[in-house]
Amino acid sequence: MAFGLNRAEVIGRLGADVTVNHLKSGGRVANLSVATDESYLDKQSGERVDRTEWHRIVTFQDGLIDMLEKHAVKGRLVYVAGKLQTRRWSKPGEDGDRFSTEILLVPGGRVQFLDRPNGSGAGQSAPAPAPATPAGAASGPADDFEDDIPF
Repeated sequence: MAFGLNRAEVIGRLGADVTVNHLKSGGRVANLSVATDESYLDKQSGERVDRTEWHRIVTFQDGLIDMLEKHAVKGRLVYVAGKLQTRRWSKPGEDGDRFSTEILLVPGGRVQFLDRPNGSGAGQSAPAPAPATPAGAASGPADDFEDDIPF
């Protein structure tokens, strides 16, 4: 018996509002685009280089789609946990196949918004809870994620 683990987790900003499409079978599919950023120092120039990676997120779960339609808007900080899936298809009149690797949200997957929606809920002025600091880690000022948003 073979054993494997297929799990993908990302934390990033939504690059666009959720897109929901209706399938011929009567179901729905929701698509998200999540941007993750990283930076490094170029060895030759010594300059900081910023790099953005885009991740496609897909789900067919009706309850999750309903929640995403209400809350998944461009710019929100989100945590996504699902499994990797690569689809292959071909277009009529083209040579070769096309591929798309996505994070598929299946039962047991997770979407969690890590910020508050902009402009919602007057009276929600209570500060967000401070993130937990791992044991033995020094606590310092949190990074300002707003400076590195690619959009």
